[in-house]
Amino acid sequence: MESLELIVVVSVGVLAMGWLSRRTGVSEPLLLLGAGCLVGLTPAFDSFALSPDVVLFLFLPALLYWEALTSSVREIRNNLRSIALQSTGLVLATAVAVAAVAHALGYGWPIAFVLGAVLAPTDAAAVAAVAKAMPRRILTVLRTESLLNDGTALVLLAVTVEVVTDEHPFTWSGTAVAFVESYAGGILIGVAVALLLVPVRRRLPEPLLHSVLSVATPFLAYLPAELLHVSGVLAVVVCGLVTAWFGPRVIGSEARVQAIAFWEVASHLLNSALFILVGIQLPAAVRALTSVSLLRATVAALAVTVAVFGTRLLWFYSVPYLVRLLDRRPQQRDRRITAPQRLPLAWAGMRGAISLAAALTVPTVTAEGQAVGQRDAVVFITTVVIVLTLALLGPTLPTVVRRARFPEDEDKTAELALARDRLSRAALHALPELARRFRVPEADTVRMTRDIEDSTAPAPGTARHQENLRRLRLALLQVKRDTLTDLRDTGRIDDIVLRAVQEVLDVEEVRLGRGVRPSASAASSEDTP
Repeated sequence: MESLELIVVVSVGVLAMGWLSRRTGVSEPLLLLGAGCLVGLTPAFDSFALSPDVVLFLFLPALLYWEALTSSVREIRNNLRSIALQSTGLVLATAVAVAAVAHALGYGWPIAFVLGAVLAPTDAAAVAAVAKAMPRRILTVLRTESLLNDGTALVLLAVTVEVVTDEHPFTWSGTAVAFVESYAGGILIGVAVALLLVPVRRRLPEPLLHSVLSVATPFLAYLPAELLHVSGVLAVVVCGLVTAWFGPRVIGSEARVQAIAFWEVASHLLNSALFILVGIQLPAAVRALTSVSLLRATVAALAVTVAVFGTRLLWFYSVPYLVRLLDRRPQQRDRRITAPQRLPLAWAGMRGAISLAAALTVPTVTAEGQAVGQRDAVVFITTVVIVLTLALLGPTLPTVVRRARFPEDEDKTAELALARDRLSRAALHALPELARRFRVPEADTVRMTRDIEDSTAPAPGTARHQENLRRLRLALLQVKRDTLTDLRDTGRIDDIVLRAVQEVLDVEEVRLGRGVRPSASAASSEDTP
């Protein structure tokens, strides 16, 4: 019954706070956090404890997979150095800074490093919820950083927890090997799962089954990685990126429209639910605090919040300039941004439910059966830092983005124009041959040519005549799809542009009444009997 009550409360909270946010303009994550705190103060939820397994094994794979599916492979490749530095170097720097502050406030080094590992990563759900107004390059860097830094932080957390619980002594070589094994294993599993599912997707007969496979895919990648003790985060992210690359060729339009609609609803619900669950956990974290006084823990939480934000701010105003001194290539100079435009990158350092789940995974006892000291303080500080970063950084990020004065993304506009022009040219080039194959009269071919050029509607006709026109339109859509995918494959357009144009093609294809298999080229269409 308690689980059912929680589901109802979360669902109602997501609906109510979403409506209130749109009516008032107040940040939705902030309202969700506040609603969660109010729920956590009620007697029915005074003993609520967020299960880390629910976050790490249910929420995390699904959210990471959707974020990876909607990322740009080209932009990730072009900004790989920045992403790698932020998802590894910045994570380690933040962990060290937080540990140093915690140790200065009286916490032992082992538990201080646990706290550092817990708070080191930004949260993909939190960043996705508030960073939508940024240019695609900056947004891609932030989203990919938040996807990958979870993997780095969870490996670091596993190492520090082993030290705290006296299971294994700390060694630099052992830690380095753990990182390499975790990263390499996660990448290999992600690629393997995605490639193994490509032929499966080609052979699935119904869009509904495609949607079922889409839901199962992140867990099919995450589970083997966790069983092999490598990075499930990287496995899911890489699987999503590889699937996004092959998707236009192996997923039909009806299945894609159906899956996108599901993931948009599911990701919003999961993101919003996490904010509410974090809010509910705050009163419980206060009540569970016994090892230190509430005042001392609050001071520590404030100091750690400053360390988290300060480290990120210092990183973005130091490391990029050091990289500039080492890399003077002209193409790198063209990609540089101004100092004001770096501030949104530093500002988007929100922490979220992943950090809370990581804190809750810290064992309560050591290998020898002794209680892990100050674990309750780690959970409390983590919860407060999450609330503060979401409450202070999230609502103000849009203002910071506006003041950065990012230039308009002219490349995206040009790529959209290029994609539409090339698709129309390809369709017009293929139209005469396809019209002959489907035995469409010349008058209708001329009309369809005009329709492609200026979007005029085709004239009605007999049922057989309309069926031939429908098949011709579907074949032309396939020509457009092939051209669109080739433009993406050769780097002429970006994945984001591909998806924008692809959405239009999908809607048109579904309107015509049948999703064409991407693997079936226009040349393989049957003639009218």
